[in-house]
Amino acid sequence: MTTMATTAVSPSPARAGRPLVHRLMPAAEAAALIAAGHACMVAGDEAVLRQLPRGLWVGGSIPYFMAAEGGVCSRTHVFVTEVPAQAGRPVTAAYDASTLPGVCRDAPLHGYTLLTLPAFSAVHEAYAQESPGYDDMFMRPLVGWISGVHLSELQRARPCVVHGPDGQVYTDRGVALHVPLPLTHYAHVDIVNLFRPGHGPVIEFEHGGFTAHECRIDGHRRNLHDWMAEHAHDMRLPLVADYCGAHVNVSIKALNAEQRSVDFYAPVFAGVTYRPALPVTDYVQAFEAALRQQVPPAEPAFCCNCILNYAYGGLEGRRLPAMHGPATFGEIGYQLLNQTLVYLSIVDAP
Repeated sequence: MTTMATTAVSPSPARAGRPLVHRLMPAAEAAALIAAGHACMVAGDEAVLRQLPRGLWVGGSIPYFMAAEGGVCSRTHVFVTEVPAQAGRPVTAAYDASTLPGVCRDAPLHGYTLLTLPAFSAVHEAYAQESPGYDDMFMRPLVGWISGVHLSELQRARPCVVHGPDGQVYTDRGVALHVPLPLTHYAHVDIVNLFRPGHGPVIEFEHGGFTAHECRIDGHRRNLHDWMAEHAHDMRLPLVADYCGAHVNVSIKALNAEQRSVDFYAPVFAGVTYRPALPVTDYVQAFEAALRQQVPPAEPAFCCNCILNYAYGGLEGRRLPAMHGPATFGEIGYQLLNQTLVYLSIVDAP
């Protein structure tokens, strides 16, 4: 059974003429916003999230952000994405691996869902491998991100999420904010992927998962770790699958020489063909070019960018126009994604 909960504080509907809050701010400012009853998703360092008051919010741990002033790492600020409340009360939910398949069924018939899951947890793995088969998946707008930690603390800290109504902090559950919209508006989801399949060999897997050993490379059975080591594969370049013209990345986490295996940030799937990606020379220029071709229909109401784009692209201190939000350990644009930028816009109904 899906666990549902809401706070006793009623959110203040966004007033006409006042845009919804969507920016990086000091923790004290976020606390005042929550205390005033605004419904929102919050991204920030775990220690800061634990200081926020109870209210109608959900959050996840991450200290990296793409802000108006550029990419920034902060242990004192949080990124707040306020959600509209004109069409009714947004609802929060906490999910474990057994109840997560109901996340789309719980979504409003007209609206959208923001979801955050802790990285490297059972719910993260379950969502990555099973979400394409969830009931009503792709029928109701669903976006979100995978929470993480400071990169220097990967070996000792655990990513977490927070259920704001009761202040519960979870490392083994996901949290969602289900947001109804008035019939005059609808949610539009877009994905920006800078990577395209390269001209290298076709790679196919007999078994899916977050770790790969043997595979077929241009039809020949090989150990993937050995092949990548022999060819000095650039670890910054993901494997890219082509799903009927839609490109989906699988980012490389590590080469394990002892196990002769390759670990990924998202699972590979049997029966899908992959190629190493073409390199991206300048991430900011590539994002700007992509956004010129894919003009957002409205100011993004939610956005997240991958921590690998942040790190590999040297985005700290560099600005991406209008695309502000946390830099995350994975993106959710319906299914789990890697090395992408995901955003949601609220637009007028036709």
